[in-house]
Amino acid sequence: MISPNDKERYLTFSREQWSVLRAQTSLTLTEKELEAARGINDRIDLEEVATVYLPLTRLLNLYVAATQNLHRVSAKFLGTMAPKMPYVIGIAGSVAVGKSTSARILQSLLARWPEHPRVDLITTDGFLFPNAVLEDRGIMNRKGFPESYDTKTLLTFLRDLKSGALDVKAPVYSHVVYDIIDGETVSVQQPDILIIEGLNVLQVGSEANEFVSDYFDFSIYIDAEEPDIEQWYIERFQKLRETVFRNPDSFFQNFAHLTDEEGINIARGIWREINGKNLVDNIEPTKSRASLIVAKGADHRVTNVHLRRL
Repeated sequence: MISPNDKERYLTFSREQWSVLRAQTSLTLTEKELEAARGINDRIDLEEVATVYLPLTRLLNLYVAATQNLHRVSAKFLGTMAPKMPYVIGIAGSVAVGKSTSARILQSLLARWPEHPRVDLITTDGFLFPNAVLEDRGIMNRKGFPESYDTKTLLTFLRDLKSGALDVKAPVYSHVVYDIIDGETVSVQQPDILIIEGLNVLQVGSEANEFVSDYFDFSIYIDAEEPDIEQWYIERFQKLRETVFRNPDSFFQNFAHLTDEEGINIARGIWREINGKNLVDNIEPTKSRASLIVAKGADHRVTNVHLRRL
């Protein structure tokens, strides 16, 4: 799933080759904990966690240790006390590709390593402009596209975090009301690792002189073929119709009582007019900027892993 031009920049591993790299890393996640991390319509099981995520957490543990040592060496050379700076991992990919599940599993597994027990997770949904702003700008139907994010606030958040600030606050987004919750924030207080998950976290723009990914120590792109992601989106939409959309506070309550055929048609229309376009125009082109690409097959199982050469 990587282009011919990118093949020389990555080491490619089959599922079996990657699995061997877990070495002696133990599976510490239980079925109950996996159930809590699993997203709607995501079919990941403990075998997948052991095969794919244990090698990845071993690799990240080594990377975190090396980065922490580099900070200590730099501080020693400068004769200063280096502020505690979280190791920041970015996770990118399409809607419905499984980013959130991957992020939660990584958070849980990485927190079990004694070298970095505090692992926080932030999604870039909290940095979307409020609906009122999107409506005023006429881009409500482009929610999730790069222009719908308050990138300036996100960059300030990351800048403060990397400067060693004791308490950095991020806005909170509700998928039920489909909007930013006014006045509500979440505090990030010098974790050992911060995972940032979002559609466009690897995006670069022609007008900016700094990018969100400038603050990442490592980045992951969750990849799959577009027809497969579209099918997963439709399946997820149908599940949401039976669950979240039935909440009286849900922004999408009007979708809850559609017939199955009507739901499929609407989900397919949303994909082709919004999410599919965003994937092709803005998300997929950032794939080659990732440190690691995780490629999924039609059954949601990972088929290959591509690790960028150092």
